[in-house]
Amino acid sequence: MANVFSEMSSLHLEFIQYQSLFFVASSPLSADGHVNLSPKGLDTFRVLSAKLVAYLDLTGSGNETSAHVVENGRITLMFCSFGRQPLILRLYGQGTVVLPNSDRWTDLANHFEPTVGTRQIIVIDIHRVQTSCGYGVPLFDYQGQRPTLTAWAQKKGTAGIEQYQIDKGSTSIDGLTTPIGQLNT
Repeated sequence: MANVFSEMSSLHLEFIQYQSLFFVASSPLSADGHVNLSPKGLDTFRVLSAKLVAYLDLTGSGNETSAHVVENGRITLMFCSFGRQPLILRLYGQGTVVLPNSDRWTDLANHFEPTVGTRQIIVIDIHRVQTSCGYGVPLFDYQGQRPTLTAWAQKKGTAGIEQYQIDKGSTSIDGLTTPIGQLNT
């Protein structure tokens, strides 16, 4: 049975603090557009208040979430326990994309450790918090974060990352322009 809240409680915040992985889902408005679902890790999530969260979005193979958030704002985050205490926590909200050249960047970036390959910060204004049992989620043991993304970004260097973001992150797979694409048109 799901429980619904208008904002995160201290128990929700405590649960999030112990999660090494979260998932981000977004979708374009178009019925034939592609729903995006991405796993995120590497200490990139921050709770800013009971109704406001943000994550540091690192350079990846696409930029779907950014395109969807700009188009319609809808975004859902999911945290689930793979440990002994089962729980699934979903945060539903309206997102905003903040690029490094934005007036808001410095204030938001101060919440995160500087990370090679940073692309943008996604800020989510939460309007619904939902928990469910998580009884069907298997048990897994956490072994650590993969160093692969950081090593890849370091090898590319700043100029290489910037070019990669333009080449691979300017439009979504459905042809929506991302904020990075808007800057480079």
